[in-house]
Amino acid sequence: MKNAKKLLALLLALVMCLGLLAGCNNSNSASTPADSTPSSSDSADQPEEGKLDTLTIGTSYFDGKFSSFFYTNDYENQVLGLVCGSMYGIDRVGAPVLKALTGETREYNGVDYTYDNGVSDVDVVDNPDGTVTYKFKMREDLVFSDGEPVTIDDAIFSMYVQLDPTFDGISSLTSLPIVGLAEYQNSMKSKSSLIGAAGRDNTDFTNWTEEEQKAFWAAVDDGGAQFVQGIVDYLVEAEANSADDDLSVVAPNWGFEVPQGATAADWFEIIGNQYDWNFAAMEAEIGNSDALADLIPEDVYSMTTEGIAVGEDVPNISGIQRTGDYSMEVTLEHLDVQAQYQLGVTINPLHYYGDAAQYDYDNNKFGFPKGDLSIVRDKTSVPVGFGPYTFVSWENNTVTLQANPNYYLGEPKIKNIVWRSMDDKDLIPALEAGTVDIISPSYNKQAVEQITQINNGEGVTGSVITTQSVANLGYGYAGIAAKNIKVGDDSGSEASKNLRRAICTEVAVYRSLAVDSYYGSELANVINYPISDTSWAAPQVTDEGYREAFSVDVNGDPIYTDGMSAEERYAAAQQAALGFLEAAGYTVEDGKVTAAPEGAKLDYTVTVVGAGIGDHPAFLALSEASKALKEIGFNLVVNDISDFSQMSNAVNAGEAEMFAMAWNATPDPDMYQIYHSQGGSNEKSYWVKDAELDELIMAARNSNDQTYRKTIYKECLDIVADWAVEIPLYQRQNAICFSTERVNIDTLTPAITTYWNWYSDIEKLEMN
Repeated sequence: MKNAKKLLALLLALVMCLGLLAGCNNSNSASTPADSTPSSSDSADQPEEGKLDTLTIGTSYFDGKFSSFFYTNDYENQVLGLVCGSMYGIDRVGAPVLKALTGETREYNGVDYTYDNGVSDVDVVDNPDGTVTYKFKMREDLVFSDGEPVTIDDAIFSMYVQLDPTFDGISSLTSLPIVGLAEYQNSMKSKSSLIGAAGRDNTDFTNWTEEEQKAFWAAVDDGGAQFVQGIVDYLVEAEANSADDDLSVVAPNWGFEVPQGATAADWFEIIGNQYDWNFAAMEAEIGNSDALADLIPEDVYSMTTEGIAVGEDVPNISGIQRTGDYSMEVTLEHLDVQAQYQLGVTINPLHYYGDAAQYDYDNNKFGFPKGDLSIVRDKTSVPVGFGPYTFVSWENNTVTLQANPNYYLGEPKIKNIVWRSMDDKDLIPALEAGTVDIISPSYNKQAVEQITQINNGEGVTGSVITTQSVANLGYGYAGIAAKNIKVGDDSGSEASKNLRRAICTEVAVYRSLAVDSYYGSELANVINYPISDTSWAAPQVTDEGYREAFSVDVNGDPIYTDGMSAEERYAAAQQAALGFLEAAGYTVEDGKVTAAPEGAKLDYTVTVVGAGIGDHPAFLALSEASKALKEIGFNLVVNDISDFSQMSNAVNAGEAEMFAMAWNATPDPDMYQIYHSQGGSNEKSYWVKDAELDELIMAARNSNDQTYRKTIYKECLDIVADWAVEIPLYQRQNAICFSTERVNIDTLTPAITTYWNWYSDIEKLEMN
């Protein structure tokens, strides 16, 4: 469980989360080809006699938190996607469908699709004072699976839960500039933050007891100190520090400054103050070998989720206004392009997750006491929504769902859906054996060969298995921490950039070799910009200024010419790398570097999680680059490890020099989190500090003009390339494999994409 928590923490740090895709938000906006007739929403045909009535899905493992507020992994989120529904959804290219009630027709790959039968229409109004108002109008015939009607109060309740000062679930709604939100949240603090700020010698016990204060500081001295010791032990093991008792020497390698002679408890207190004593945030952001939740007593850990009013009471969020039983308005202080995604919130039933007796909109009561989400947290095992299926059980790592007869688009044709947890290696054999009907296995050359053999040589689609592939919402890359690979003290100097360009040039030239070897040309492709090919903002080969990544030398001239063989390209890259190193200040004699400039080294380490056997798509490129660099006197050490958390800890600590990882992406390519100097992920991975880049990122955030934003993002990507902190490697394909024998393939939703899932029109899917 500790490893699961740490993996989730890293994913949350790397992923730019958005409300529209989180928890129960992928199946509520139906679509049909524009020239066809939608199925009736009043009834659905029962399965014909002799047809199978259960669809079994092979999946990974669940943590058991089936709540759109507090789920902890994406597999739970997929289940929730069939149980719940949201204010609006997205289309096949990831664009929000804001007129799903009225209906919108949009083209994809030459075919018009109509998105209708959705939950609400949204009008966006630019106000004269610079504020922006989103006006929601819901359909009025929705009911939850238990028969209770769905109203705007359920949506308002759901928003207030996510915006509560003590909410610690998965949501980025709180990042929006909603009018009055800051005042609402700042009028309450967590008990842990107040006790921590008051200090050990506090004698005012108005808001907590003396016993609670003693327990808090005892937990700091015991569990908190153990947490810090885990960091120290890791750094010693990673040889970042010797076994030094002086934490003032150790702490800077984890991004903290502590005074000489400080104890482990002192260091933890510094961490606590920096994170406002939010234990969950500390665990997610800081990380080490031990989960903080296992070191801090439960009663103390829960103080993070206990709210205490401070200052003048602010009982509501003024920017959220109920305008009718099925309508509301949300006003933002200014334009924020992320709002169109994040405001598509999951609509959770107030009567189930909250307390209807505590909801009185006119008197600032929203279904629970402000600062106390205990009644919401109690409902994490059985979800309730208005989606196509109802939740029946979770037993023995198996989730069972049943068709919802109250579903507003008609009761699904398949009566039961079962999600069965299993190891990835067992997915394809299980599909062949008929144990499961749908899987999403790791998709590489080995998987293709295995599926083709099962299909008696027919390929990945045949009489036994039907395979559909879509581009993964993300991409693979090799990253460089600018603060750790530099010349002198300035990571943004031309010398520092030239050092990193030398490394990037060598790795980049071997990308095709590595990707083709690991995936094959049909399962992945090399990308030249650090952005997913699935994004509308991704530069295209036909765009002006498009060029291969790291393909010019120190003088800005092309390294490669048309018609070069692979060996000629490798030789040209090696000479270009030598030129970059010489320009960086390295001493070059007889075609080799012999000495490093001040502040730089002759050897650096790149970490890759290849299980010690090179089982990673970046491994071959890194290994070949290492060999080529060694021939010119520069040592790039490839550290192939098995434990992902070991690398993630080093990245989070700012201690890693270079690393091979993958970014998850979102429909909107907002670059703030990854590349802005204040972005949380940037300060863990790249350490880019560039005022022009910051300004461009914010300019793109403050416009709805997609053409303008694409131009701005191209400039951003060029600046990132200039810093030489990220080598874009590959865009891979994901596979969804269906049992041809058991699933009626003809009833699958047409044109499955990265954003439009196979279950987007699940109510129409049939078994054979």
